[in-house]
Amino acid sequence: MSFYFESEWDGEPFPDCESTLRSVFEKACDYIDCPYECTVNMLLTDDTAIHSMNREFRGIDRATDVLSFPMVDYEAPGNFDGLEKHTEEYFEPDSGELLLGDIVISVERAIAQAAEYGHSLKREMAFLTAHSMLHLFGYDHMTDEERMDMEQKQEEILLQLGISRDTEV
Repeated sequence: MSFYFESEWDGEPFPDCESTLRSVFEKACDYIDCPYECTVNMLLTDDTAIHSMNREFRGIDRATDVLSFPMVDYEAPGNFDGLEKHTEEYFEPDSGELLLGDIVISVERAIAQAAEYGHSLKREMAFLTAHSMLHLFGYDHMTDEERMDMEQKQEEILLQLGISRDTEV
């Protein structure tokens, strides 16, 4: 498993941030029962930078909390059948790992949302990572049914890591 972590944020948002978010990445892969070793790139940034990316890549002219850039087109969410037919497209040539995609989190937005929802920054950023990982596995929340399914999966991933709304830091 390769988790490439980069931060444009000044300082560490909370103690052991990189290791916590890496554990969410790994737990999401296990939870979805991904049969491959995977690669994810994560960038922590601020509202200005994520606003620019949101405008450029999604045509939405505002900051957001997290952006997901999936590399894989799934027939159905979390269905890995047939991916090996796309080895050159979906797998890293040297390591053979499945290239899931990129995650960008606005730490600035995560801080505001943690305060708004009354839980820790650690919990908020872990939630955003779990949410984004599900997008990288093909899940979405365009309908109420999809939203409820994603919310359940996000909570289960976090609870398996012992990260709840009561988690401190």
